[in-house]
Amino acid sequence: MQKVPAGKNMGLGYLIKLVWVSAWFTFWALSAPAQDFSALARIDSVRSAITNAGSDSVQVDLRLSQGVPFRVFTLSRPDRLVIDFREVDWTGLTSETLLQSQKIVEVRFGSYRPGWSRLVAQMAQPMAVADVAMTIAAETGSADLSLSLRPVSRAAYDAAAGAPYDPRWDLPPDTLDPPRQDKATRRLVVMLDPGHGGIDPGAENRGIKEADLMLLLARELKDTLLRTGDYDVLLTRDADVFVSLEDRVRLAHQRGADVFISLHADALAQGVAHGARIFTLSDEASDAASAALAERHDRLDILSGIDLNGADDVVTDVLLDLARLETAPRARALAKSVLAGIENATGDLYKLPLQQAAFSVLKAADIPSILVEAGFLSTDQDLDNLVDPLWRAGFIAGLRDGLAAWVISDRAEAALRRR
Repeated sequence: MQKVPAGKNMGLGYLIKLVWVSAWFTFWALSAPAQDFSALARIDSVRSAITNAGSDSVQVDLRLSQGVPFRVFTLSRPDRLVIDFREVDWTGLTSETLLQSQKIVEVRFGSYRPGWSRLVAQMAQPMAVADVAMTIAAETGSADLSLSLRPVSRAAYDAAAGAPYDPRWDLPPDTLDPPRQDKATRRLVVMLDPGHGGIDPGAENRGIKEADLMLLLARELKDTLLRTGDYDVLLTRDADVFVSLEDRVRLAHQRGADVFISLHADALAQGVAHGARIFTLSDEASDAASAALAERHDRLDILSGIDLNGADDVVTDVLLDLARLETAPRARALAKSVLAGIENATGDLYKLPLQQAAFSVLKAADIPSILVEAGFLSTDQDLDNLVDPLWRAGFIAGLRDGLAAWVISDRAEAALRRR
């Protein structure tokens, strides 16, 4: 067995030991049997577990079919352990079988960005990482990643927590320039945002994930809009990868988007609801359920391993609020027009189809943004509709028609404002 340490015993001051094991790759290539290095490392669900270690500690053991580069760090608000891997195939693993310790509140795992995977464990109390290492079996090439979590004080935890920076992991900022043409004459740039993805699957029912269904819907809507010849259409993601809410808004700005449409399908824990609804941004939600939905979307983003350090300052917030004063009426008009198109096409609208909530993904101050809930995955009728290509085609036609009607009226109003 070859042991690849992530660092010596870290103690309370330990923050992160980044593991880029180039030396190990050399060893492995010489000593391990021939393998398909292009294949993904596969998780062994039987030999992987998060368990109690004594009365106050936690042991994390993950068995992989082959060794991969990895890194480990912690985040606050809430307290989370984050493990990033070169891409891992999680097939067969469930959070229920992996999590066997009450000291861990929740665990999630999945793809994070192209070529990389992430596991996030929310801790019930502050704990520091200790004794982390990956052990490689010389005969099979399989790898065992093990680490322990030990209780520490709140002050010690907060001092150590934070996402690290490493140029081999963190992607440089996107520097693509937005279109320079006159907005009055060029094609409208539409940013479609299929909700969730990767480590965040969204709602699930009958084995169908919201993230997968919304990506399919976004691709079909993109094709429909492109065929009109009136739009340039972009996606915030075009694969089952995680994109943070902040990055979705950032992408819209960098691509010079004129409209931002986020696509989702809600699920209710209790009760039955049916039909599409559209949300626009507001600090005051339409009702308690809308507020809870927005909070749940943000919570899923946090639990996927987003570092919340570095919030906007007060001055920036004031400037953004001023920009939203102009954009908000345009977003509401867009929502009403799209709802009318959907109603004409399918008739499947929620009883209160136009709602408001503080969705982070709608906070682009200068881009009319709406969040479309295409239906409720928790309702069999809506789920049957969403997986039906013919129904989706009608729904998409309604979106297309509603968007087209809004563009005409919005440009007419813009011309009046310029006089």
